[in-house]
Amino acid sequence: MSDLYGRHRSVLPDWLALYYADPIEITHGEGRHVWDAAGNRYLDFFGGILTTMTAHALPEITKAVSEQAGRIVHSSTLYLNRPMVELAERIAQLSGIPDARVFFTTSGTEANDTALLLATTYRQSNQILAMRNSYHGRSFSAVGITGNKGWSPTSLSPLQTLYVHGGVRTRGPYAELGDADFIAACVEDLKDLLGHIRPPAALIAEPIQGVGGFTAPPDGLYAAFREVLQEQDILWIADEVQTGWGRTGEHFWGWQAHGQSGPPDILTFAKGIGNGMSIGGVVARADIMNCLDSNSISTFGGTQITMAAGLANLTYLLEHDLQGNARRVGGLLIERLRAIGAQLPVVREVRGRGLMIGVELVEPGTDEANPQAASAVLEAAREAGLLIGKGGAHNTSALRIAPPLSLTVAEAEEGAAILDRALRSV
Repeated sequence: MSDLYGRHRSVLPDWLALYYADPIEITHGEGRHVWDAAGNRYLDFFGGILTTMTAHALPEITKAVSEQAGRIVHSSTLYLNRPMVELAERIAQLSGIPDARVFFTTSGTEANDTALLLATTYRQSNQILAMRNSYHGRSFSAVGITGNKGWSPTSLSPLQTLYVHGGVRTRGPYAELGDADFIAACVEDLKDLLGHIRPPAALIAEPIQGVGGFTAPPDGLYAAFREVLQEQDILWIADEVQTGWGRTGEHFWGWQAHGQSGPPDILTFAKGIGNGMSIGGVVARADIMNCLDSNSISTFGGTQITMAAGLANLTYLLEHDLQGNARRVGGLLIERLRAIGAQLPVVREVRGRGLMIGVELVEPGTDEANPQAASAVLEAAREAGLLIGKGGAHNTSALRIAPPLSLTVAEAEEGAAILDRALRSV
């Protein structure tokens, strides 16, 4: 055990999860690579949990942060803040939500907290619909609506949460149905649920479930849900903390795969927009955002230095068409991994979009989750110079692959080859 690991264990909580039997300290990065304290170099296929969205040590962002730090780092929202206004203007326009207002937070957890506050206040209801296998953050209210018991340590909550079918396509009671029938069955389940309860405030849903193992419904499910919800003025909150900013390749936002009934009422974001800086936020229609009748501020949401990073990062993302790169390189990587998985009984499914890819592992010859294999592959990949993530629900175990969106074809091939060997090793 390293000295730093020992110090970590003596002063930080036992429940603060660490990867690897021998945890590593990452000291620096460049492009799609990072180095640990022992000098080992890794191809980064997880990006600090989908957060290093463009690249490590990107000069354009480093320069923007350095220049802003030389002027002023922080003043709070009690004063006008030009970088915050400029980034809010750009995000409001990109969101697809009409008459949008933007509120900045420091994390996705806080963004979802704010969305829940807005929805319950606007609708005067403390009931929330959430998806099974979902994850929405680490705060008291967010874990209370999370539909994944591995990441929800308490059922106590200020909210009453009811869970809906549909977030996982290939498991559960409707898995054997075709896409159209799957959507129809989930819609009927939603209608039946709403017939038994008073109208809830909102449905919150990740277009692709992140911690749950990068699972997703068929395109159009949430559009069909929205038609039902709108009949009772129930709001739709799209949790885009992991799916936003073009990561899925085909769309800039995950909700756009379900956009036939219009955009969500509330959209939450975080992670990739800051490329490692602490930025989260909420976008909502003005009537929803302005429904609070008490004063509020944010001490650290929207600080000048994080907004400078966000502006530089978003500009780089758009000018270099990283969404298009995620579509092209991600498509190649998914096909390569599917070809590998087809040869290995431990791989149940390779799924995902763009550079948001899940590899579900099972006990060979069964449909049973195989968390031991996931941990073993994680270790074997690290030994060979590749960092990946893992996730899943009570009956699933998946590898999570989410490199920076600037990933090259050569790096995708390198990572796939390492994963091939790691999967075969178990």
